[in-house]
Amino acid sequence: LLPIFLFANFFDFKPLKINKDITCFIGDYNPILKSNKGFVSNVCYVDMGNYLTLIDASATYIFAKELNAFIEKSTNKKIKIVVITNYHDDRLLGASYFKEKGVKIVGASNLPKLIKSHPDTYKRTMTTLPKELTKNTKAVLPDILVDKELEIKGKGKSIFVLKPSKATQSPADIIVYSPNDSFIFAGNTIFNGRFVNYAKDSNIDGWIKTLKFIENKHAKYVIGGHGKRFDKNSYKPTLEYLMMLRKQVKKANEDDIDPADLEKYIHTDKFKKIPHYKELYLRNARHYFNQLEWQ
Repeated sequence: LLPIFLFANFFDFKPLKINKDITCFIGDYNPILKSNKGFVSNVCYVDMGNYLTLIDASATYIFAKELNAFIEKSTNKKIKIVVITNYHDDRLLGASYFKEKGVKIVGASNLPKLIKSHPDTYKRTMTTLPKELTKNTKAVLPDILVDKELEIKGKGKSIFVLKPSKATQSPADIIVYSPNDSFIFAGNTIFNGRFVNYAKDSNIDGWIKTLKFIENKHAKYVIGGHGKRFDKNSYKPTLEYLMMLRKQVKKANEDDIDPADLEKYIHTDKFKKIPHYKELYLRNARHYFNQLEWQ
């Protein structure tokens, strides 16, 4: 007899019900590791009435396949559209399963270019996770591109895929807004449960602009790409940190300091209890400082 574990699922899904039409699954707060099987970013679905829209697909074909089966069994409805909120492996690679099924993939208009120009982004998943988890996993291109706004219509409601600024945490970041549900999925525009990651291709002004856009929507439910918080104020810690970072690093740049002395200007200890603060706080500042140096 074959061992029973060969037939077991890799993932044990624990749905977080936002309201009657929106359910989310909360990823681990760490980077991709064997222990979390690559499930490190939040995934949500919206019941459109006659079908479901999935927001992000996580990092592997297997995850997406098992999640799809779980959702179909729970709702008796099909996922017909998947929105990918940026080009990173932990959100995009699971779309390979849905692409195979003929499900329409939605992404920012610059997503295809970023996928092709950042092949190393996808090595993290493929080299960190065991082969039984990465089988059939690959980066796939979106079918529907969004420049600034796309309306997705269902029998019960419409939701909107929005790109309020040119770039936030990444140049491909988009958000999903459901007016009927007073709900926003913000992807990497909002970090909760783990410290903000300001990358080399982040844009602090665009990021703050998008957070202000979210603020002005006055949504009842706002969930980021990381963390289980989904209240209306969940965006505030990210916004506060970015405004603090911008002010302090700009001051350092205006003072024409030696980059080696940058740490003396960074006073963000308010956030030091957040996981991964120690690894990221100075790197974030250096990335933004380098951007200012080359403007």
